[in-house]
Amino acid sequence: MSSSAAALLGDKKAAPRRFDRVAGTYDLLTALNPGYHHHLRLSAERLAVGPGARLLDLCCGTGSSTAALRAAWPDAEIVALDASEGMLARARAKAELRATFVLGDATDPAAAGIEGPFDGILIAYGVRNLPDADRGLANLVGLLRPGGRVCVHEYSVADSAWARAVWNAVCLGVIIPGGLVTAGDASLYTYLRRSVLDFDGVGAFEDRLRRHGLVDVHTEAMTGWQRGIVHSFLGVRPLGSGPVTR
Repeated sequence: MSSSAAALLGDKKAAPRRFDRVAGTYDLLTALNPGYHHHLRLSAERLAVGPGARLLDLCCGTGSSTAALRAAWPDAEIVALDASEGMLARARAKAELRATFVLGDATDPAAAGIEGPFDGILIAYGVRNLPDADRGLANLVGLLRPGGRVCVHEYSVADSAWARAVWNAVCLGVIIPGGLVTAGDASLYTYLRRSVLDFDGVGAFEDRLRRHGLVDVHTEAMTGWQRGIVHSFLGVRPLGSGPVTR
């Protein structure tokens, strides 16, 4: 492993504690992002589950993704997991979300006591922060019922020089300075900039989802400045499928 890859892996392992430190101001910073909540709602709607669905919100943070699921699917049963106690405390304080919040590692939700099957799983801004993304995806797929759907709401800029340029400009001009002003510490946001630049391109991530047994894999775009930068990656666990292995 190269020194840069080792450093990024170390940052991924440290990310939950860094999120703890900025939890109190995180919602202030995301509020500066035009379309942030609307785009989460789009991904939640794109799960296309039925009434009364059982949904898992992985890497729920302060509950913005949970709110998107609740708005899209008002009668759903929602279980939400995050590795940052500070972020979860903020989510739990939002009683209107009507979700069960669990502290745990999204790489292995079962270790936190989460049991499937789920009709749909949303993981927003989370896969690229997992120290072992493939293990996390394998465990995620294993929690879906056959026919269940997954939506990965995530940045991907590797395939587009324009998207990388916009992402760098927004990070250096808004996100990192905003983190410094709101939280007094920009280290998390500096790491998040690098984690996005290091993440799969769209085609590579679609292939990764297929390797983990998902079918009907495709990507849907966002609107506004995040078009071509943030995506809804969608897939379905096949009907009649048994345990999914890597």
